[in-house]
Amino acid sequence: MKKGLFFVLLCAVCLALPAQAQKFGYVDSEFILGKMPEYQKALSEIDKFADKWSKDIQDKYVEIEKLQKTYLAEEILLTEDMKRDRQRVLSDKEREAREYNNKVFGYQGLLFEKKKELMKSPMETVNRAIEKISLQKKLDFMFDKASDFVMLYTNPHHDYTDYVMEELGLDATSKPNKSTAATTTVPPVAGSPDNKTTTKPK
Repeated sequence: MKKGLFFVLLCAVCLALPAQAQKFGYVDSEFILGKMPEYQKALSEIDKFADKWSKDIQDKYVEIEKLQKTYLAEEILLTEDMKRDRQRVLSDKEREAREYNNKVFGYQGLLFEKKKELMKSPMETVNRAIEKISLQKKLDFMFDKASDFVMLYTNPHHDYTDYVMEELGLDATSKPNKSTAATTTVPPVAGSPDNKTTTKPK
């Protein structure tokens, strides 16, 4: 969903709810995931697969380069039919290398699927914790500072990252500044972790 449409729908939902019932919060999922050993392990596994596939592709092009050098060295001794056969082999090898590269690193390729597979578990773990905290704190909305749709200003009173970290048993030390400047704004709504009403930032 495009940001503009999401923003319009969000505004509509916010305006539809009674002001006194609207309560929201946000978390920094990027920071939370960065503290998870399971997530770090997944990143390490992804790097290993990427390195292996990169080496496979590099090996294919090394082989092609050797064939090209051999062909150029022997070209003067080859008949026309032999030249065509060699050129056809080179062309096939180059096509295979390109196709394999696209298969691995192309849109929704093997690396994309491997990332999705390895990231599924830590992402689901974080999402379950966020959902649990949202229900416990009776929130109507929970935003993510790490998403494409971010807030122009974030009041620390609305930051539930520490609650989620606690739920996951993670250390929240060295947490970055909770106030941030970004590119998109979210309409202010009433409610916070301590039930205080905030005013629209200027």
